[in-house]
Amino acid sequence: MNLHRPLGATGLSCHPLGFGCYRIADDNPLHAGALAAYLDRGGNLIDTSANYTDGDSETLVGKALRERPRDQVIVVTKGGYIQGRNMELAQQRQFPEVVQYGEGIWHSIHPEFLETQVERSVERLQLDYVDVYLLHNPEYYLEEITHHRRPIAPADHEEFYRRVREAFRFLETQVERGRIRWYGVSSNNYPLAAAAPAATSVARTLAAAESVSMSHHFRVVQLPMNLYEPGGALEPNNNGKTVLEFCREKGLGVLANRPLNASRQNRLVRLADFLPPGEKAPGAAELEALLTPVGEQEQRLRRELGAALMEGEGIAAALRVIVPQLRSAAHWEQVAGQHVIAPIQRWLTQSRQRFVGRAEWNQWQGGFLPLLNAALQGIHRHLSTTQQLASDLIRGRLVEEAGYPNRGESLSRMALNVLLGLEGLSCVLVGMRRPEYVEDAMGAAEIERVDSPGILRRFAV
Repeated sequence: MNLHRPLGATGLSCHPLGFGCYRIADDNPLHAGALAAYLDRGGNLIDTSANYTDGDSETLVGKALRERPRDQVIVVTKGGYIQGRNMELAQQRQFPEVVQYGEGIWHSIHPEFLETQVERSVERLQLDYVDVYLLHNPEYYLEEITHHRRPIAPADHEEFYRRVREAFRFLETQVERGRIRWYGVSSNNYPLAAAAPAATSVARTLAAAESVSMSHHFRVVQLPMNLYEPGGALEPNNNGKTVLEFCREKGLGVLANRPLNASRQNRLVRLADFLPPGEKAPGAAELEALLTPVGEQEQRLRRELGAALMEGEGIAAALRVIVPQLRSAAHWEQVAGQHVIAPIQRWLTQSRQRFVGRAEWNQWQGGFLPLLNAALQGIHRHLSTTQQLASDLIRGRLVEEAGYPNRGESLSRMALNVLLGLEGLSCVLVGMRRPEYVEDAMGAAEIERVDSPGILRRFAV
């Protein structure tokens, strides 16, 4: 069964589900295995960016494609963010028209900066060319105005599209050089109502491309779309047409991102299951079972070496306080690195120097690290499963209020299937960091379609 769809008028044909590379890292074998599983299952569109894991995502993609026919995979990458290594570059080069949104978050689509980005992306990907190159959230120019200074005026939108136009003029030169084949824009603001101050318009973006050349290569847009953010399918913000309607009429391919990570009332809602049906979510007793062995190992450290792990009561006691305050596994990921893992790593480095050559230290460290890693992984699972109640409520709304047929599918497959039934949507980009995520997501392309527009309208009420 051929599931592939046209990617607008590019002449490319893509699987309806794409491999999204946000948080994909070069040094993670699970991520490499997931990408290989996706390609082996018939997937052929990979979406990455220069700022995903500071360029390491592109590096992993390049390695994964070494042994695969180039013409069988569509590679999409993006540029515009100035963070990490790009921040160092920008501070050295002082590029024009840099938007300094916040500390560590700068942005630019000026040709001088984009030239460095295309060059670095092609090098990291180890490819002769990129199929699609997207300006990555250029609306930072508009967002920065309200973030720091004043209300957005019509003149600001004129300047915004002037910058987009000049970026397109540069990208046309990259097409001529053979570095890229097609280009476009990824904007979080495409789904907004036309009257929203920072709204971006596909129609005006297309007009900018046409002003550069009537034989332009602007062919792809990307925007967020999910059950809670259906604007791209429902909001008539392009001369009375929705993004999907307008793009279908004009031959533009549409990529949807964040299909399972919805933003609702300024909070992240994960549209997925965290527990098998009928399994009980863990509680305080299960959390204590994870932390007790760590605490016992800390007591052994005090007895045998006269030392304490970090400050205060120790790491087990600290986690007993921290974990119940966290809302989700995503919240844990935000705080764990800085407030738990990094301090422990510093303490371990100092202690290895302090106890070098002591057999008691080597034995203690050998027993402690596996216990700690198991506890940290268990905490992630613990916090994930506490979200299952919210997932069950979403499933109930989909079935009982929105009319999704109750077929026993996972919530993630239901959420993806709704998007896959939307006419004009070329590809849904899914974060598949584990092979099991690939299996679940790819199965969504093979199940029976539903009344997607009707479900979205009813669910959005």
